[in-house]
Amino acid sequence: MSRSVLVTGGSRGIGLAVARAFAADGDKVAVTYRTSEPPADLAGVSCDVTSPADVERAVAEVQSLHGPVEVLVANAGITRDKLLLRMSEEDFEATLDANLKGAFRVVRQVAPAMLKARRGRIVFISSTVGLRGEQGQSNYAASKAGLVGFARSLAWEFGKRGITVNVIAPGLTDTAMTAVLPEKRIAEMCATIPLQRMASPEEIAEVVRFVASPQASYLTGAVIPVDGGASMGH
Repeated sequence: MSRSVLVTGGSRGIGLAVARAFAADGDKVAVTYRTSEPPADLAGVSCDVTSPADVERAVAEVQSLHGPVEVLVANAGITRDKLLLRMSEEDFEATLDANLKGAFRVVRQVAPAMLKARRGRIVFISSTVGLRGEQGQSNYAASKAGLVGFARSLAWEFGKRGITVNVIAPGLTDTAMTAVLPEKRIAEMCATIPLQRMASPEEIAEVVRFVASPQASYLTGAVIPVDGGASMGH
């Protein structure tokens, strides 16, 4: 049965791959975007997840287009990488506002319909950086680690209504974010990964698709690293 799916930050990278995976299954997919418009074959809604009013408007547009959201993939996020002593208050706050509070804002808008229907899938896109940390990314790591506690709390709150809440933690992935890195740095990072390579966005999307599927109906509160083994033990 075709479901109403919302992917935040779905105009490129992992978000776009996730959106295409659901669309390939016949779901009604909408993606939010802020700077990069999505392809013409996907329903796009402009949205700045740091604005509560913007989130409320965007979700209302999606619900008007496809009906109440049944699957939410909270993927929108930013990076402002700096070593701690060079990081400003604004760098730290802006990253948490987009990555953690942004997810909170979207969930708060879609949850009432899910609770009423007594079904739904919520998937947060975190990062293995949130599990093991990384130099120069303390703000990003804090925001992505926060998603784990947030998701597990919601798994308790929503479980009795048949709604699952899970976290996917991608590792090094071949996206626009990594494309700016020098080849030497990418090679060094891949050398620390058991599978010795980056993930493709499509490999992340396949795990998201499974977690949101009927087959994963007894999976909730889980944190699933998709990182080639890089964060084993975390």
